Amino acid sequence: MLSRRFVVIAACMLPLLSASDWPSYRGPGATGVGQGAAPASWNGDVHTAPVRNIKWRAPIPGLGHSSPVVLGNKLFVTTAISSAGKAPLKIGLYGSGDSADDDAEQEWVLYCLDKLSGEVLWRQTAHRGKPRARRHTKATHANTTVATDGKRVIALFGSEGLYSYTLDGKLEWQKDLGTLDMAPSDDRTLSWGFASSPVLFEDTVIVQSDSKKDGFLAAFRAADGGELWRIRRSEVSVCSWATPGVFKTGNRIQIVANGYPYIAGYNFKTGKELWRLKSEGDIPVPTPFMAHGLIYVANAHGGKAPLYAIRPEASGDVTPAPGSRISAGLAWSEERNGSYLQTPVVYQDLIYASTSQGIFKAYDARTGRKLYEQRLGEGGSFTSSPIAADGKIYVSNEEGRTFVIKAGPQFELVGANELGEIVLSTPALSDKVLYVRTSASVLAISE
Repeated sequence: MLSRRFVVIAACMLPLLSASDWPSYRGPGATGVGQGAAPASWNGDVHTAPVRNIKWRAPIPGLGHSSPVVLGNKLFVTTAISSAGKAPLKIGLYGSGDSADDDAEQEWVLYCLDKLSGEVLWRQTAHRGKPRARRHTKATHANTTVATDGKRVIALFGSEGLYSYTLDGKLEWQKDLGTLDMAPSDDRTLSWGFASSPVLFEDTVIVQSDSKKDGFLAAFRAADGGELWRIRRSEVSVCSWATPGVFKTGNRIQIVANGYPYIAGYNFKTGKELWRLKSEGDIPVPTPFMAHGLIYVANAHGGKAPLYAIRPEASGDVTPAPGSRISAGLAWSEERNGSYLQTPVVYQDLIYASTSQGIFKAYDARTGRKLYEQRLGEGGSFTSSPIAADGKIYVSNEEGRTFVIKAGPQFELVGANELGEIVLSTPALSDKVLYVRTSASVLAISE
């Protein structure tokens, strides 16, 4: 018979996250890669019946671009509910930098749904009030995705604060981070809103804020919100909407922050800068991620669309010399292979990315060599980041059409499926079910 002491120790050693969990933005390690089988065909558009392979649809009031997060049988998503009624959202391809007419009092809410049925298990209001900062016409006041480590849920609502909840919805702690007002580097009068999601790693919460004033990268204790360290980012980056990446290789744990004019790596324990790379994209949005022993960072604005493959042991300034695309810390880079609003995905040996116009591209992940490019459908605008699973790549346009592409060195379209609702967030995958956040709902898709 096992001793009680052994049982307690063994229980403490059990992992809090399982292979079926999707614990943060773009899933485990922000890779965008799911495990197991995944659906290939569905129809969620009620206007083009019959509706097919939709397991459930749960209406979510308000407006948010945060992605679903799955832990066990719980699904988490956030929203901002305007007291003025339906919040405006302008989708499509356009270059306007206007702020949305959405400055009325809001309610920032964290929802917990049953992932098997879509039933609301609980909802918690984090904050009520008028927004401290405005947002872009294509953004929302709830852009950021929550993160969980199996013990708690961390929600970041930008200027409205950082919050920690138990899995049952009890508020553990909250922090006011000040007004986080974001704007592009070439026009600081604009106000586009906050979009960098929190990262939860080894009982530490990482927050990146490249705001117009006093930009920072900071680490907080997940247990109580105590600040561990904070460094200024304004000397390295003056704008970024990207979620930082945290990577452990050997004895080194580093945080990689996409930004402009520099992408940079930092010591996880102290915040000390480890390396920096001159960036060629002046409105950084994609999240850094790691595959095949390389750290990938993409951008696409300001004339170039760079894609970088950075060595994790990089040190100092790794910007290539004029005329070169590599350096001691940079394995390879391409000027035209990046993406603007989407984060690429590496699946098996290839890296897949899409432009905002729906030009889908595939490259060799180890060398950056382009294998093909193909237009998806008849155009449209693409914001949701692609994910991969079960030999397939999933790419959704803003009108709610999801293209399913067979993974491999040649383009092969498996199908194009309708959701019937606007989609700008990135989907999640768990236990053979694809979870998609739309402008009005969360849908569970399963064959």
